[in-house]
Amino acid sequence: MRNKFDMQLERLNSQLTHMGEMCEIAITRATKALEDGKIDEAKAVREADEEIDQLEKDIERLCLKLLLQQQPVARDLRQISAALKMITDMERIGDQASDIAEIIISEKKAEAADIPVIVKMSEAAAKMVRDSVNAYVEKDLELSRAVIEYDDVVDEMFEENKKQLIDYISKNGGEGGREAIDLIMVAKYLERIADHATNIAEWVEFSITGIHKESKV
Repeated sequence: MRNKFDMQLERLNSQLTHMGEMCEIAITRATKALEDGKIDEAKAVREADEEIDQLEKDIERLCLKLLLQQQPVARDLRQISAALKMITDMERIGDQASDIAEIIISEKKAEAADIPVIVKMSEAAAKMVRDSVNAYVEKDLELSRAVIEYDDVVDEMFEENKKQLIDYISKNGGEGGREAIDLIMVAKYLERIADHATNIAEWVEFSITGIHKESKV
């Protein structure tokens, strides 16, 4: 019986890893679309978001099956409960990557070429998502805590980006203001993605230690 349960837990880990990979792909493609102004790339992000939504449902069903049909011990129960919380944050990450894509689709042009902080934020947020999910699968407490600490770096990037864009609007007498506002929105979505990655890492910490901090978003 335990062997079957362990196999189902491995399946859970595999599905969570795939969902995390899809989130990372969505973030990366959204930023690439922003850099290059590629509408097709932006539309692909929306398709990835649909797959992320389906994965959330599949993983939720598996978790409920594990809870109802098995008798998990305390650590297993924490692992399954954490997974249920994590997929909510990952689904929201997919939504926010899709929101970035919608900006590109509506504006029909590239806007990030002169704002390198946007690209750095995207890379950082994607890495935080990848590391938080890996920390869960590997039961790596140190890695989960590194993700939590790195959120402050992304927050600093957001503030730097916002300052650059405000300065840009000021120096250009409002010209290009709409594009700058769009970029501030993109940066805010990336900052929130990092917050969700932090939440995931905090649930990883709970799955290992039984202690959970209050979520950021």
